[in-house]
Amino acid sequence: MKIETSDKAAISNPRRQLIAGTVGHSVEFFDFLAYSYLAVYFASSFFPSSESGLVPLLSAFGVFAVGFLARPLAGLFIGLFADRYGRRRALSLTISLMAGGSLLVAICPTYSQIGVAAPIILTVARILQGLSAGGEYTTAGAFIVESAPAGRRGFYSSFMFVASGIGKLTCLAFITLFVALIGEDAMRDYGWRIPFAVGALAAIVAWYIRRGTQETLETTASDEGAAPVSRNPLNALQRYPRQSLIVFAIATGMGVGQYFWATYLTTYFQIQNGASATTAMTVGIITLILYTLAQPVAGLISDRYGRKPCMYAFGVGTVIVTPFLLSITSSNFSVLICIQLVGLLLLSLCTSITSAVMVENFPPHVRVSGLGFPYSLSVAIFGGTVPLVATSLANAGYSQYFPWYIVATAIITLLGAIAVPETFRSDISGEDS
Repeated sequence: MKIETSDKAAISNPRRQLIAGTVGHSVEFFDFLAYSYLAVYFASSFFPSSESGLVPLLSAFGVFAVGFLARPLAGLFIGLFADRYGRRRALSLTISLMAGGSLLVAICPTYSQIGVAAPIILTVARILQGLSAGGEYTTAGAFIVESAPAGRRGFYSSFMFVASGIGKLTCLAFITLFVALIGEDAMRDYGWRIPFAVGALAAIVAWYIRRGTQETLETTASDEGAAPVSRNPLNALQRYPRQSLIVFAIATGMGVGQYFWATYLTTYFQIQNGASATTAMTVGIITLILYTLAQPVAGLISDRYGRKPCMYAFGVGTVIVTPFLLSITSSNFSVLICIQLVGLLLLSLCTSITSAVMVENFPPHVRVSGLGFPYSLSVAIFGGTVPLVATSLANAGYSQYFPWYIVATAIITLLGAIAVPETFRSDISGEDS
């Protein structure tokens, strides 16, 4: 299929492109995370503890299998869709899937009303959200980086994690305030549906905003004789195995770092340092705000000095400081702030430019499918299992080994950074990029 678009130099309003991509990604994150924040309120409505057989099985599938299976598959097939039909259409698809999933959760009857059909519907809704999240990051990343002005791809790339940080903070703040407004009992009764409904509405607004953006996948009259984009979802992996392996490696330490330093560390502080839930949560919110603000700064640094120095600093810094930071057992507020902030600032050197690095290493017509599957697979295998690995080691009495797991994954990313070519000044518009 040919997509008639103007030349890349004719991107008329890069800032509009950036805003549309960022707003949509923030909404995606709000909707995707709402499930985990609200599960404590609605779990008993769908998975009664007194039941046995199919209901607990569906509960396990909905919580685990969707996160680990839907996202890599979405990265593969939505990536292929984005390479064949354009980034804008793919982004409309991902935001539509998220809106549908959130709306389905908001209106879903409970187990007491329709029996086992309730957890089945909930699981389908979560699958839709997982498919959306799996295709969203890499497609939006390609869209934003391809929209960037010359010399600003790292800066534009950094807004992917600015968007996710805003989405996470907004979701957490909205739910916290809403619970305070209506109370715990009302939240368990009906209130948990409201954030999902709000998220679905916000996704519809984001879909409308994205409809007004400019397509970034170039196909011009000069491409008339070019071979059509392959329908084989594994085409990019077969043609560019080295780049795919590098993406997988870079995503490994980055994914583990993101899930640990930005998410699980709140729980880790409570388990290992004896911090109260309030203290750990407050520390997490403060450092997440600073981490979000650090993203554009790190992106600008990479635009000036290159992608590889930033990734080297993340990999080497994480290897050196992680065992020391996680050996500190103090529950003092200031100490916890310092621990999490150091980890997150190092992480920002990698997360800010991940989209740029991945986009710069694939040619346009296999770009999203090429990076989508290895990225999503790596994050699912390593990032998504951080709570499981940490908790399992703690329960077995081997919690002292968990920092070395983080170190090992950071080394994998460091090897990927060594193998990847420096691309911050490369041309990403043609097949030779």
